[in-house]
Amino acid sequence: MSSPLNTKQNNAKATTSLTAQTFWASFSQTIKDVFGDKGVLLMLIIAPIIYGFFYPWPYSTEVVNHVPVGIVDHDNSNLSRTLARYASASPYLDTEHFINEQAAKEAIWSDQIAGYMVIPSGLEEQVMSGQQAYVSVLGNGGYFILNKNVQLGFSKAVGTVSAGIKVKKNIAKGAYAPTAARSAQALPLQIMPLYNQTEGYGAYVVPAVSVIILQQTLLMATAMLIGTWYEQRRHAASVRGWLGRITALSTLSFIIGCFYYGWAFELHHYPRGQNMIGTLLFLALFCPTVATLGCVLGLWFRQRERSMQILIFISLPIFFLSGYPWPADQLPQVLQVIRWIVPTTPAINTSVQLNQMGASISQVAIGFYALAGLWLLYFVLLLFLRERIPQKRAYL
Repeated sequence: MSSPLNTKQNNAKATTSLTAQTFWASFSQTIKDVFGDKGVLLMLIIAPIIYGFFYPWPYSTEVVNHVPVGIVDHDNSNLSRTLARYASASPYLDTEHFINEQAAKEAIWSDQIAGYMVIPSGLEEQVMSGQQAYVSVLGNGGYFILNKNVQLGFSKAVGTVSAGIKVKKNIAKGAYAPTAARSAQALPLQIMPLYNQTEGYGAYVVPAVSVIILQQTLLMATAMLIGTWYEQRRHAASVRGWLGRITALSTLSFIIGCFYYGWAFELHHYPRGQNMIGTLLFLALFCPTVATLGCVLGLWFRQRERSMQILIFISLPIFFLSGYPWPADQLPQVLQVIRWIVPTTPAINTSVQLNQMGASISQVAIGFYALAGLWLLYFVLLLFLRERIPQKRAYL
């Protein structure tokens, strides 16, 4: 058996050898430790690949169609039946008739339909007499995507029927048919969506969430690995050693990022590759920034499991703080400041602008400067913890 003195001497030698490691020795040892640790390997490499295959799958249809809706027809006229027929023909809607509005409300409460249209009695008489006529469209605001389709589907049906009535009235007044058709819409409107031409939900959310996935998996894997080294008294390293560790972890994450931008987005037919050089430069800056933050968190937590317990629950708040799903200027003032300490705040918008919108590097320079500033901040914190933690450990 070894004496306590020998144990202390061995620990001191191990610490000295780790501290004296060169950049490439730390780099190769980190790669070896990643592939030798099943938990870290799962989190850093396998989990992002699985997410790349299966996370976009629920959004494969891209656009929500055939939303179940109801029609309450109190008029029972040719006009009301025409409205119902046009609504039924809409790709947005699947219509069902109800005898009264109470039955339609109960169907919404039981999630059988997402909304309904009420056609009041006397509608056809009001239209024929030239009076203003209205129909009511009600949707379930608790599901904003479904509610949008309900409103859009019924609005297009009503608008088409209204335009047809106006054309017929103009023809009855002696107007030439093509002229009457053009006059039904005084200002022709043509909507052309840019960057997401299918207007699909998957093409909107997945490229942004992919940056969150890359960040969170790298953070958790890095913090787990540092926590393991800390428990084994192997966490000490020179500045070059820490740079080697960060570079090793960043290289593996960079490869996974290339998998997302080069293959996963292509597999799911998302807009991509508009500025591939800029995207690669973005990954080359984003991955070291996140890896350095992971090292800071690993030294801070000092326990392997703690990183999973904390980081797994902050993914959704981080996404909403990024300013992508909700305008950042509408956030509380405190959160507008706090959000800039997280890499995904500049990263998500920079990534989408480069990869989907084809922005130039100069146009997203603020995002690059922000990531570079964060890397410098995290590295300074890492050096601070590197000096402080061994001293704290000596008193335990």
